[in-house]
Amino acid sequence: MNVNLLVESLSMDLLRAALGRHRGSIQMAMRFEKEALARNEELKEACPKDKYLNTLISQTQNSLLSSSAQKADELLMYSVLFKNLIQSQHRLN
Repeated sequence: MNVNLLVESLSMDLLRAALGRHRGSIQMAMRFEKEALARNEELKEACPKDKYLNTLISQTQNSLLSSSAQKADELLMYSVLFKNLIQSQHRLN
């Protein structure tokens, strides 16, 4: 699968999980968190040498697996960071 598409999909999964948590729909959020974890694994395999992307993936995974009170805010932040990464790469190409 195309790396840009994977990153965009991960960004949307994180956004949906964050919105679900903010709205109190924990079951929906957990479903999208599971999808985000799967996308993290796909991205790790697709880009093993990209340090910045792998750092973001690792931090996102830590946030997805945590039970902190700020989890929704963290997921939203990572969603935006992944979206910005794709937009900056599109400008470079």
